[in-house]
Amino acid sequence: MTADQLAAAAGLLADRTRAAICVALLDHRAWTIGELARHAGVAPSTASEHVAKLAEGGMVTAVHQGRSRYVRLAGPHVAELIEDLGAVACPKPLVVRSLREAATHRAMARARTCYDHLAGRLGVRITDAMTRARFIDQSAGFSMTPVGLDWLAGALGIDVDALRAARRPLVRSCVDWTERRPHLAGGAGAAMCGQFFARGWITRTGTSRAVIVTRSGEQALSDLPGLNLTNVA
Repeated sequence: MTADQLAAAAGLLADRTRAAICVALLDHRAWTIGELARHAGVAPSTASEHVAKLAEGGMVTAVHQGRSRYVRLAGPHVAELIEDLGAVACPKPLVVRSLREAATHRAMARARTCYDHLAGRLGVRITDAMTRARFIDQSAGFSMTPVGLDWLAGALGIDVDALRAARRPLVRSCVDWTERRPHLAGGAGAAMCGQFFARGWITRTGTSRAVIVTRSGEQALSDLPGLNLTNVA
């Protein structure tokens, strides 16, 4: 990597509209150009121009389906980059313009998805519990222990062999931008999040990345062997 390449990548996210588009796409869903334009507060033609620049820089991918053009992040590596930048950004006091904005911020801080894994207090508490149970070892970096791998397979029915065979790192520490502490990312974090959705333990709220723990989820998480998760969110 050269200085010019680094500057070019940073420049893509230095524009507020492109940054807003990337933040919106952290929900792991595909958005239309019109939806991204409304989210960023710009005209569809302007959003289309910015998406083209992001696509050229490898940040997003865009596909046509019928008359609609759908956009998503190019992969988890881009999502991790955006979240990491958010974590090191200088925190500023939250300016709340309405009760709705305040409620949305509280919901996001409580529990949300960070692309394809869990974040917010929920994600951090789960990571802390897994560390206490010695499923995750944070003593020298961030790694999943053999006991933790057995727990993923036994308690959650996750195909650990498939995770190990994938090109994506098995585990990764992702610094939470609201909690300022790490939560579990990587293949294991994504697989856990997928299981929580599939089992109905968590559900999305509206169009934001915020999620809530369902009543069945509260019971299930408190009953997970090896963890102590009560009133998780």
